[in-house]
Amino acid sequence: MRLRDRLATARGTFSGFLTSVVSRGIDDETWEELEDALILADTGVGTTTALLDRLKEQAKAEKITDPGELVALLKAQMAESLGGHDLELGIDGSPAVWLFVGVNGVGKTTTIGKLAAREAQSGRNAVLAAGDTFRAAAAEQLGLWADRSGAQLVRGAEGADPSSVIYDAIEHASAAGVPLVLADTAGRLHTRTNLMEELSKIYRVAGKGPGTVAEVLLVIDASTGQNGLAQARRFTESAELTGVVLTKLDGSAKGGIVLAVQDELEIPVKLVGLGEGIDDLMEFDADEFVDALFS
Repeated sequence: MRLRDRLATARGTFSGFLTSVVSRGIDDETWEELEDALILADTGVGTTTALLDRLKEQAKAEKITDPGELVALLKAQMAESLGGHDLELGIDGSPAVWLFVGVNGVGKTTTIGKLAAREAQSGRNAVLAAGDTFRAAAAEQLGLWADRSGAQLVRGAEGADPSSVIYDAIEHASAAGVPLVLADTAGRLHTRTNLMEELSKIYRVAGKGPGTVAEVLLVIDASTGQNGLAQARRFTESAELTGVVLTKLDGSAKGGIVLAVQDELEIPVKLVGLGEGIDDLMEFDADEFVDALFS
């Protein structure tokens, strides 16, 4: 299924604007409707204002009066805002370590499983570190994904120090010659200081072993909209985020969070989740994403 088909809900946010502007032309009401559409899509007030200011300036400079040309210009500017980032996942290190962070219920464990399967298909085996030692059955869930992807699982006792579990997984991967460690962490409210301090510890300890922390990926549920942006701000204070994984984008009307995250935090969206299947995790493509929103 194409990205366009998966983004039907988010695309609906823009459809009213497109129908209106193309049928009526460009006037003051056009800009108001566009602002409403972007904010409803959770692009955020700051990002929306900046985007529209640039759009108005360029439309005026190019003397654009045709509605179709305005829509094309908007698409080009959105794609430009989203593009230009390095989206490759780092593999430097022996092993390379990818940490996955985020609040409860956003899909961290599922994302790890899908990535492990993808890496296995490309010939790169992984060790999965069950660093979520507090959620009931979290290690079992990760173990199921390990079985599906052919990855190894390293876990500790329930309630064990998550830093030690992840450290052990890194040492195990190094000894076994496995090039990659994917480390789960407990979901934590970004407003809980003690839990965020624990995440800082995990990040520090993971960097002390034989491996290299190559990625710290914040997993965000696309349907949370601007709350996801608040999460990103707080998480980046506890660990040096390298990218965002945006899950459940197929069921969200709030695809604008992609623009907000990259514009306000300068953290690229590297992967998007578009379903529950093992292959429903895609590398983010700015041009394809914008096309899918508008057509």
